[in-house]
Amino acid sequence: MSSPTPSKRAKIIQASPIRKLNPLADAAKKRGIEVFHLNIGQPDIPTPPDYWEAMKSRIPEVLAYGPSQGIPELRAAISGYYKRLGLDILPSQVMITTGGSEAVIFAMMVTCDDGDDILCFEPFYTNYNGFATMAGVNLVPIISRVEDGFHLPPDELILSALTPRTKAILICNPNNPTGTVLREDEVRRLAGICESRGLFLLADEVYRDFTFDGRTHFSVLELPSIADRAIVMDSISKRFSSCGARLGNVIARNEEVMEGLNRFGQARLCPPTLAQYGAAYMYEHLSAEYFKLVSDTYESRRNVLVEQLEGTPGVFFLKPEGAFYATMRIPVDDGDSFASWMLRDFSTGGRTTMVAPAAGFYATEGLGRDEIRIAYVLKEERMMTALSVLREGLAKYPGRKG
Repeated sequence: MSSPTPSKRAKIIQASPIRKLNPLADAAKKRGIEVFHLNIGQPDIPTPPDYWEAMKSRIPEVLAYGPSQGIPELRAAISGYYKRLGLDILPSQVMITTGGSEAVIFAMMVTCDDGDDILCFEPFYTNYNGFATMAGVNLVPIISRVEDGFHLPPDELILSALTPRTKAILICNPNNPTGTVLREDEVRRLAGICESRGLFLLADEVYRDFTFDGRTHFSVLELPSIADRAIVMDSISKRFSSCGARLGNVIARNEEVMEGLNRFGQARLCPPTLAQYGAAYMYEHLSAEYFKLVSDTYESRRNVLVEQLEGTPGVFFLKPEGAFYATMRIPVDDGDSFASWMLRDFSTGGRTTMVAPAAGFYATEGLGRDEIRIAYVLKEERMMTALSVLREGLAKYPGRKG
């Protein structure tokens, strides 16, 4: 009798383009090469010490299951965070999830049946591909262009992508991987399409606190006309530099949606309990000055990126507007090959730089092959060195174009 085979889902789910080069990076380190990690959005800003103290103060005798929708303290704290922003979100409209990843998966599952479609603007956060496979959903890509700073294409192009099975439009704002911040008029355009076509608008707003050059973030929650169809996914990973806590949340004013989300939550029992106490404290006590300091830090690093790479022969990008990412066109035959070569074959002064090939952030075959994503998450001095190494690698890469 032959051995059983894994599911089709297990075979087709995309490997992470962000992590798949890790073996090459590990091998480079074993050779004594220092690797500058610009490939992954892992902040180096210290997690606030109060987070650990808040967790320690709540260590119980028995670490029991918590509520499926999250502890009341955290849901109330997130409600307060939004109220300080002028948005009336009730604790009952907040569900805590195991990371922002589960928030996106739950949002896909609560709005779609197997085989339904979600429109998504590419390039997009690469793990949306994996989440969609897990949820049995089809992502229908709509191309945005580096020449336009990856802002929205015309409505005609968006409408032409609709199918009989389209249930939602998904955005990430501010955007990973591009650093684009959608303007208020762009969010309103999408809201209008969702209203007229009976669609949900799913908004990944993980980076909402990081906007540059005087910009402010406009949330889908600010539009009363789509209160029943706007769903926000969020996370503490980047806001409080606590990626390993694995805490996110979903916000929905639609009671039926929230009921469905809660049932999904019951199926996986509960999110991490102790981490929630730390997060609740930070939402309640960290001031507006804290958020401004972190945003200013990333804006300063963005400025280093622009100063170091703008004008580099063959490199094209527009200044990122938020988050801490940039997607750029580079003069190479293939971004995957270039990123691998940087780790396997190139170093200067015992150093090399790791970037994320951008093709994995697209759903359309062939797009992004001459692009990379950079996460500017290193301190300014290390950023300068990492980008200097990258420029030298680009100049020496055997597959360079032009």
